[in-house]
Amino acid sequence: MTVPLDFRTDAPVPVDLDVRWIDGTDPDQPLAQVHRLDRHTVVIRQSGRTDPEAPFVFLLFGDERALLVDTGATADPARWPVRSLVDGLVEEWLRENPRGTYPLTVVHTHSHGDHTAGDDAMRARPGTTVVGTDLASVREFFGFTRWPDEVVPLDLGGRVLSVIGGPGHDAAAVVLHDPWTGILLTGDTVYPGRLYVPDMAAFVATLERLVAFCRTVPTTHVLGCHIEMSARPGRDHPLAAPRHPGEPPLQMTVAQLERLRDRAVAVADRPGVHRFDDVVVYNGNRRRDRRRLAARGRLAQVAARVTRTP
Repeated sequence: MTVPLDFRTDAPVPVDLDVRWIDGTDPDQPLAQVHRLDRHTVVIRQSGRTDPEAPFVFLLFGDERALLVDTGATADPARWPVRSLVDGLVEEWLRENPRGTYPLTVVHTHSHGDHTAGDDAMRARPGTTVVGTDLASVREFFGFTRWPDEVVPLDLGGRVLSVIGGPGHDAAAVVLHDPWTGILLTGDTVYPGRLYVPDMAAFVATLERLVAFCRTVPTTHVLGCHIEMSARPGRDHPLAAPRHPGEPPLQMTVAQLERLRDRAVAVADRPGVHRFDDVVVYNGNRRRDRRRLAARGRLAQVAARVTRTP
């Protein structure tokens, strides 16, 4: 007989974030790094040597199904084996928590390619539903009726996540809160790096919703999907840099989320690049900002090739 898991008592539970993430500095690093936050929650980081975006994806287990949040930046399974990684993790979890039929649902923090490239690999997996990334698909699957001004539940079986509309970086972005760990999964909306904001009004409104949510619901950590800042406050690693020495932690705090909200309000009417100690906000999609960003990235790539030349 299957014993239901208790995802309520003692929540939020402590998680293990004492980890050094693969950052591209080790030539022998694996294609992916698997780290267990707790026995029911896994983070996987894709190596920056397979794609310089080096995104994080998240696997959460509930009583009735598992949830994969994002699928990474590379479609080639030889370079980014997301399907085999997830298969192995699900099999391991089921050995410890035997269940009969145990489906997997794949959702996305937003629609950009560095978060969806592994979708085809996951679609081919039996018992797996991959949710579309367009706004209509997002609203239909999660059950939004007043997008984005509502919080809707996503039940994994006893582990009921809250899903919050998060447009600003992307029109169909969502943010997920997990009450079991207290973690807020923010995708590319909030993370220690470059926050690209084509729609600042929507971005500010999203941050206001997140701050209000965290005031009423216990939130332990804010986890985005990238690390782009360096050890030097206010300085990010160049675009497409394969190595990120001196990365700060992935996790951010609710206090940092509140400061970001205040900063976004302050620069909302000032298009351009705004540097802060823990993030860089790109307000708007100005061509000159994109050119400078790309040029800096090209210089960094040349420098990296030179340093590798014997």
